[in-house]
Amino acid sequence: MKFAHYSENIFAEHLDLFNIEWIYEPTSFPLKWGSGAIKMMFTPDFYLPQLDTFVEITTMNQNLITKKQKKIKLAKKLYPQYKFKLINESQFYNFLNSDNESLVKEAIAS
Repeated sequence: MKFAHYSENIFAEHLDLFNIEWIYEPTSFPLKWGSGAIKMMFTPDFYLPQLDTFVEITTMNQNLITKKQKKIKLAKKLYPQYKFKLINESQFYNFLNSDNESLVKEAIAS
């Protein structure tokens, strides 16, 4: 599978270690419309069916984190029937250091 960023590949491998099913970028959510067209989309990196959660990984610069936080906030408002989780750099590395399946699932689902 071809991932957009190396961190997504590492995340997927760690999910596999705990037998957590994942789907890569399965859905795009329109966030803004104008002039009869979609002006902004949000495509979360992963969907985890067992946890019923869409996950966005961000280990990049602060400007991108802020932009993604805004998209997640808007997605939660427009699509309250779905769960969205943004995993930042420190959460990402904490996740990778965990070797307890229950803690991993709890961290993602929270």
